Amino acid sequence: MIEAKGLSMAYSGGKGVFDLDFSIAQGEAFGYLGPNGSGKTTTIRLLMGFMRPDRGSCGIGGLDCWKDSAAIKRGLGYLPGELALFDELTGTGFIKLLLELRGLRSLKRANGLCDRLNLDPSGRIKRMSKGTRQKLAIVAAFAHDPSVYLLDEPTSGLDPLMQNVFIELVLEEKRAGKTFLLSSHNFEEVDRSCDRAAILREGRLVAVEEMAKLKAEQRMSYIVKLAVPEDARKLREAGIEIVRQTNGDVEVLVGGDYNTFFKALSGCDVKGLYHGGRDLEQAFLKYYGKEAV
Repeated sequence: MIEAKGLSMAYSGGKGVFDLDFSIAQGEAFGYLGPNGSGKTTTIRLLMGFMRPDRGSCGIGGLDCWKDSAAIKRGLGYLPGELALFDELTGTGFIKLLLELRGLRSLKRANGLCDRLNLDPSGRIKRMSKGTRQKLAIVAAFAHDPSVYLLDEPTSGLDPLMQNVFIELVLEEKRAGKTFLLSSHNFEEVDRSCDRAAILREGRLVAVEEMAKLKAEQRMSYIVKLAVPEDARKLREAGIEIVRQTNGDVEVLVGGDYNTFFKALSGCDVKGLYHGGRDLEQAFLKYYGKEAV
């Protein structure tokens, strides 16, 4: 459904995307991961037909993204990374305008999306918070029931509850046969919604992997609060990787072997255990570390 072949475009400063090759099947959610400045947004702009590639090609539904841009957009849901909305309109007026431009008048689907996202679109856009504007942009991208979605950092500014609602929405659309390219630096978002992920580094693809494989390689960060700082030695002796220690607060990275981790903790005087999170650099260390240069 979505395909890039040798897709390349360079900016005057030397950044851009280079020799991208990937394909996304109908009904697949494809994560597009990388730090800021890695080329995620440039790829989406090329797929949207906003820019012409220097070489190579990209297509959606068998159509060329540059030559057939207008035809592709009829069945496309797009959410840009940087929102540019009509501030003087109300949210309702904005949704109506976009639907009318597509020849649609029914607000039934849009109203259902607003209810799910707990969005009141009646106020003026210029008075909306970042999170509310993001909800409005999601509704605008989904309201016309597109078959393909290009989403650039779609949950930016959303609270965790609304992030969960968004992921549920993607999964529902996926079951209905919709296709997604979801650009993010949020592993959690991609982990829960995507079948595969491409990893982008300095404009080049360094891997395209099944999510199951990436999750198996992922490590989680935990903060262990020890009553006796010297107990950190017991964690080291058990083979637990310690990232840093400040007195009794010890940050550790744990892979798939949680039994060893908990067994080591049982021998310590633990006052607290906190989830330290998981980030792209930890999850994809081998793609972003020195060995990937």
